[in-house]
Amino acid sequence: MTDEVNHQRRRFIGAAAVTVAAARLGLKGSARAQSGPTGPAASPSVKRWTNTSFGPLKQIEAGLLNVGYAEAGPADGPPVVLLHGWPYDIHSYAEVAPLLAAKGYRVVIPYLRGYGTTRFLSDETLRNGQQSALAADAVALLDALKVEKAVVGGYDWGARTANIMAALWPERCKALVSVSGYLIGSREANRMPLPPKAELEWWYQFYFATERGRAGYEKYRRDFNRLIWQLASPKWNFDDATFERSAASFDNPDHVAVVIHNYRWRLGLAEGEPRYDEFEKRLAAAPVINVPTVTLEGDANGAPHPEAGAYAKKFSGKYEHRVVKGGVGHNLPQEAPREFAGAVIDVDGF
Repeated sequence: MTDEVNHQRRRFIGAAAVTVAAARLGLKGSARAQSGPTGPAASPSVKRWTNTSFGPLKQIEAGLLNVGYAEAGPADGPPVVLLHGWPYDIHSYAEVAPLLAAKGYRVVIPYLRGYGTTRFLSDETLRNGQQSALAADAVALLDALKVEKAVVGGYDWGARTANIMAALWPERCKALVSVSGYLIGSREANRMPLPPKAELEWWYQFYFATERGRAGYEKYRRDFNRLIWQLASPKWNFDDATFERSAASFDNPDHVAVVIHNYRWRLGLAEGEPRYDEFEKRLAAAPVINVPTVTLEGDANGAPHPEAGAYAKKFSGKYEHRVVKGGVGHNLPQEAPREFAGAVIDVDGF
């Protein structure tokens, strides 16, 4: 989940809100539209443990990982790298990918460390979830794929990773699409207490700080992550098949370790690795992003997130913010794939 918060506007979404009727895939009208209700659409029928949205997954050694990824579109098309968040997976882009592929893009969607078929190359590597480690993974993937520069996009952990790539490696990023805007954080900032209502929204972070929380996530990760989906997207009426398609990725043997380390590292309860110290030092200064950027926000995002006005000045290049209406929550690419794909196409032309 995101780090920065507008304390006046955020609210805690109770589990009871999950039953509210949802609008999801396939917004009507132009991909540039910023308003108008989404139309409900049934989730595709899928079988558990299978990947029916993409062709056979690919694997490639990149940096510290053997990365599993989906790919769509022509191999010589302009590259787009799309990054998922927690607790989601590559299927957040199951309907975005064909839209971009149809426009001639080469779309690469990797499993982050700790998800799906991505594995560490060494048993000795720390199962590290700190923000710069994930960004370094993404740059290593570009290197392995021999991609010099790509449009990068994401939400949640994926948006933060894309932000960091654009801030630290702007020469590798042609443009950026970021749900919930500027998400680069620092452990120093995270030491400051928030008002009680804001702290309440981070309940899972405090749970993960305990060994009870780690054991609970290990034992109940499917129930836990389904609850997060419901709270973060209270108007998204996803079905069991849609959830289970992504939930298979949580069975990665490193998943729990990476997730727990991510949230403990944020609070200063777990150390990172020296190899990332210089990156984190630069990120702590909240660097401005100068690549062309479109930021997106759903009008029903139930997860902690900053207000657009709080981060607009962090983007110094050509910039546009769009609000996607119609009950769209935290998992915006999956809930509003046409709007997300439209943002990628548009920002590529900035």
